[in-house]
Formats: sequence, structure tokens, C-alpha cells
Amino acid sequence: MDRGTAVLLTVVAGGAAALQPVLNSGAGKGLGTWQSVLLNFVVGALALAVLVVLVGGGFGSFRRASSLPWYYLAGGGLCGVVIVTTLLLTVRTLGAGPVTAALITGQLGLALVIDQFGWLGIDRRPLTLTKVAGIALLVAGTYLVVRE
Repeated sequence: MDRGTAVLLTVVAGGAAALQPVLNSGAGKGLGTWQSVLLNFVVGALALAVLVVLVGGGFGSFRRASSLPWYYLAGGGLCGVVIVTTLLLTVRTLGAGPVTAALITGQLGLALVIDQFGWLGIDRRPLTLTKVAGIALLVAGTYLVVRE
């Protein structure tokens, strides 16, 4: 995939990240917080099952799961529960914009640390002054969006 397409798809995913907590919060008001989080993952799992069958080559590769470290198998799902639950709860207090700003700040901050040290199999990408300036501007922007 070329870089332009990757950036465009990521921007679309960012839009989904802003929309998701609002939708989940609405469902949470009617169903309950944990029920809404569960619904989020059930619907997502069903959609992914369809994609795996249609374009992902089926379920055969799951046989190799036992060869992976536990944190690759469980970590993403557990992070998803933390993210979805936290955003569902905090969007009610902060609003969609501040929640998204804080989420992105947290994402970028940890992502830069992961890149710096090459953790979890990611190629090492050293922290530069430009990246530090970028995160500093993002922190400042998040502060401006979150404060009222």
C-alpha cells in the first residue's frame, strides 16, 4: 500500500474513532455500560468473521496461534476493552472532541516510545527533535480542546 492511501485510510479510521464513543455511549444509556461494550465487540466480531471468510483466507491460520506469545493473542482485545469502555464513559463528561484529542495524544505518546525502543517487534524508529515538537504541540492542542 502506498503512503498516501495509508494516510487516507488512517484518517477515515480516525473519524470512526471519534464517532465510536458517541455511538457506544448512546447504546450504553439504553442497555447499560458493559452491555454496550459487549455489543460493540459482538458486532465487530461478526463483521470481522465475514471479512475473514470473504477476503481473509478463512480461519485455518488460527492453528498457528499456540506459537505466538500470549500478549499478541490477548493484548489487542484487552486494549480494545479498555479503549471502548473508557471512551464510552468519558465522552459523556468531556464530549467527542476532547475525548478524541486526549485519545490521540495518548496514542501518539506511547507510539513514539514503542518506535524509539522497537518494542513488540516494531522496527526501531528513533525519537527526533521534530517528533518531540510534534507531541508537544499535540499536548498543547489537547489542553486547549479539553479545557473549558
